[in-house]
Amino acid sequence: MRPVLVYTAARLGIFLATAGVLWLTPLQKAPLFLLLGALLISGLISYVLLSGQRDAMSAAVVAALNERRRRFEEARAKEDT
Repeated sequence: MRPVLVYTAARLGIFLATAGVLWLTPLQKAPLFLLLGALLISGLISYVLLSGQRDAMSAAVVAALNERRRRFEEARAKEDT
């Protein structure tokens, strides 16, 4: 599940960097708008910059899910005999 952690850390880093930059603007007087703006802008940036990591994360999640299904089917088949 390393790709999931890498993607999550990258998203968090982009969000914090965006919030830091927005803090230097007049938005620091309205923290709610600052956070909403940082969320929106970092989401757009992440969508563009992290597509490869998002694909790797998706592949890791699908592989883990398939492995769990396989083990479940094996256990169920064992139980039936």
